Amino acid sequence: MINQNVKLTERQLAIYQFLKDKIVNRGYGPTVREIGDAFDIRSPNGVMGHLKALERKGLIKRKSHISRSIQLCDNAQKPANVTFFGSLQAGTPIIPPAADDAQVDFSTLFESGDNFCLKVKGTSMIEAQIQDGDFVVVKKQDTCQQGEIVVALVDNQEATLKRFYQEADRVRLEPANSTMSPIYSTDVKVLGVVKGVIRKFN
Repeated sequence: MINQNVKLTERQLAIYQFLKDKIVNRGYGPTVREIGDAFDIRSPNGVMGHLKALERKGLIKRKSHISRSIQLCDNAQKPANVTFFGSLQAGTPIIPPAADDAQVDFSTLFESGDNFCLKVKGTSMIEAQIQDGDFVVVKKQDTCQQGEIVVALVDNQEATLKRFYQEADRVRLEPANSTMSPIYSTDVKVLGVVKGVIRKFN
């Protein structure tokens, strides 16, 4: 909730609600261009003026020179800490936690400055325990190590989730599904490296 003592213009409130919706429901904030397109603000400086006003009023915070770095200051971003009970062996009861049990901090998986989230479609990575409907948390970067699972743009047309292998004169994008064949291309752009997988059970 916005503090009642914070006074916003109608446009500032609309932009704040837009930011909040993207951050909470999509997992990361919009770019300056997305905000401009949504509110028909043609100048990036015009968008920045509104963002600076929201920042001055304590509703958002930003990291300089980092795309999609907007964060909310009203606790609308849900905490990423989970109580750590210890390791689990199948069939062994879990001892109820003491009041001072440690917390496992998963916030690094959701840092909006460097990371983004994608929903997986298909079964090409199922043998890497990434299933259809899972969400992958991806660190935005344009380089990777051999064998890392990446999001890659192939032939400047199609993005895909595969293991990356640089060969002598081409790139091999290897699925983790023995029924599928690799993708070979000389035009592959790495968009990011997978850092985590999230699965929601109904």
